[in-house]
Formats: sequence, structure tokens, C-alpha cells
Amino acid sequence: MKHHLLLLPLLLLGTVAALHLENDDPQLDIQVTQADLIQVVEGSGEQEGELALTDEVIQSEGEEAEVSTNQDTFEHEECPREEETIELSGHPGCKTCRYFLVRTPRTFRKAENVCRRCYGGNLVSIHSSGLNNRLQCLIRGINQGQVWIGGILEVWCWCSRFRWTDGSSWNFRYWASGQPRNGRGRCVALCTRGGHWRRVPCSRHLPFICSS
Repeated sequence: MKHHLLLLPLLLLGTVAALHLENDDPQLDIQVTQADLIQVVEGSGEQEGELALTDEVIQSEGEEAEVSTNQDTFEHEECPREEETIELSGHPGCKTCRYFLVRTPRTFRKAENVCRRCYGGNLVSIHSSGLNNRLQCLIRGINQGQVWIGGILEVWCWCSRFRWTDGSSWNFRYWASGQPRNGRGRCVALCTRGGHWRRVPCSRHLPFICSS
């Protein structure tokens, strides 16, 4: 009889512990998945900027799908005033190219819309270290620490790859340490210090660089 009385509290404790685990934070699994299970595809996939994603990561990244950069209709966005922008003309690979740093922060999608409607172009695509360095010098004084460029992570099924919003080839990359594997978000930002790239949630408001 004494043994049964001793077992009863232990059984009750086990039941309470099980209930506690069932009601644990549902976001925990997603956080662990994002940190541990995003993997860069080895070989040629990595060279093309591809990632292998779990279903949980696809769902969490899908919350940022307000990015839809292929739409032909633009939301009403005021074009930046002259005092909001800094223009940079040409670089060794393209003497006729023009770049506009817009210092007023916007989300990635709104920034892309401004580039299309106001400058007849897109968020900038970067295809060489020379251009990357020039743009990094241009943004050095921006106090937000990052600016939008035109890179975006396109997700389908269980895989994904990075692309430029202007449709040009993803043939150059300058990721910061641990990126893009350990990054958060589907959109790409250029860091003001060092000029490296990071994945950033597309809903963040950042200055941006347009090309035309």
C-alpha cells in the first residue's frame, strides 16, 4: 500500500510535465529549423545561389511574400525629392549606367516600385567587385547600416535560388560571413561597412539603390 502511495505523486508529476511540453512555445521549432536546417546546396547549386529549405522555413519565409516584384501595376509612391537622393554616374564596366541612392527608407517592394516608376529601372544588380566597392563608398555615410539592392530569394517546392529583380544573371556574390545560410529574410541588403551582403526581412524599411 505504501508503494502505491509513493507512486501516485510521481505519476501526477509526469502528467503535468507532459502537459507543459505540449503547450510549449510553438515558434520554438521554427526558430531551431531556421538556424539549423537551412543548407546551401553543394556544388553547382551553391555557385548559382541556391538553397535547400525545409517546409517550415518555406512557410515562415512565405510571410514575406508581399515582395511580388513582377507586377506591372505600381502602388502610388511619391518620387524622391532631389535632396533625398545621391546620383552616381557610370563605372568601369558601364559608362552610361546611372545609380541613385535614395536615403528615405522603404520596404523592399516599395523601393523596387520607386525604382521602376521614378527612374525607369530596378533596384541595382551587382555583377563585379568593382561596382560593389563603388556602391559601398556611395553608402558609407548612411546611418541605417544597410541598403536594399535588387537580390531576392525565390522559393519553390523544397528549393530556392537568388535572383536579381532586373532579370540579369546571378553571376557575382559578396556574402558576409555565415550568409546566406544563416540569414533571415528573403531580400538582400548591402552593408555600409565592408560592402558585404546579408539576407534581411523584406518588410524592413531601408534606404536603397536604383539603377537605370
